[in-house]
Amino acid sequence: MSFQHQDLAKGRWFEFSLVEQLANIGSEINRVIKAKNYQNRYEAAILRALELFELTISDERWKNRNKEILRVREIFLDIVYGQNQYETTLEDLDKYFFYFALAKKLKS
Repeated sequence: MSFQHQDLAKGRWFEFSLVEQLANIGSEINRVIKAKNYQNRYEAAILRALELFELTISDERWKNRNKEILRVREIFLDIVYGQNQYETTLEDLDKYFFYFALAKKLKS
């Protein structure tokens, strides 16, 4: 698999805390929202967000906590590629991830 986040995929991602990982996923979701009207940027942002989801899911430290991460990824995929059966929005996910970014900022 070819990663857009090359340095993260090589192992740096696994040095981040769960809060930091989720805050970064949230940043990509925010980019998806901002790129809605630009198809190429929109698709690229979706792929980057999915890549970060996959890196987080593959992090062995969270193997017992993957249920929520997997559910959020499922909701994200349903919004961007599905029929939105959960009736949620990218903006709802942006709000969810905002608190991880806030926690990350308060911790540093």
